[in-house]
Amino acid sequence: MFGIADYGAFVAAILLFLAIPGPGNLALVTSTGKGGVRGGLAATMGVILGDQVLLWSAVAGVAALLAAWPTVFHLVQWGGAAYLAWMGLKMLRAKPGAAPILQIQPRHYLRQAFVITLLNPKAIVFYMAFFPLFIDPARHQGLPTFAVMAATIAGLTFLYCLTATLLTHYLAERIRANRRLSQGLEKLAGVFLLGFGVKLALGQ
Repeated sequence: MFGIADYGAFVAAILLFLAIPGPGNLALVTSTGKGGVRGGLAATMGVILGDQVLLWSAVAGVAALLAAWPTVFHLVQWGGAAYLAWMGLKMLRAKPGAAPILQIQPRHYLRQAFVITLLNPKAIVFYMAFFPLFIDPARHQGLPTFAVMAATIAGLTFLYCLTATLLTHYLAERIRANRRLSQGLEKLAGVFLLGFGVKLALGQ
């Protein structure tokens, strides 16, 4: 179908990829908790834009470049690890009543999610190694094939993130009523971000 080796498996792989806990999911949940549905939707657009940049970069040959120059790939991984750890530390050190680490303005949510997606090694590895496996060399149609794959990824990401945003918003309304619980969850999010950063750094 459109030069994709197994479209059904491709869709299943994308859904599985989206459901795996990671920095992107945490950014989406935190953005929704702080900025409501608008914040969650802005973060969703950031994730989608980040994915599209990685996908089309892979199409343009960046994946081959990174494979040929492992040092470049490791630098990207280190950058992602440092960024996540920095965000986690800021959230852990934030005092009660202080301005949120993830800003309320939707444009900040979009930028935050966009940068996290670009520096997320899980996403980079997917587009470098996993994504090409679904391209059928015999039936590949060039740009139309990549366009269908890009549109599929964007559509599934939007539906997944919209569902996560609405569920998070529903729960956030109840969590906000308990200030201590809200602050505790923010600290927990900081721990997870810091943990993601440390794990990525140690894995290099």
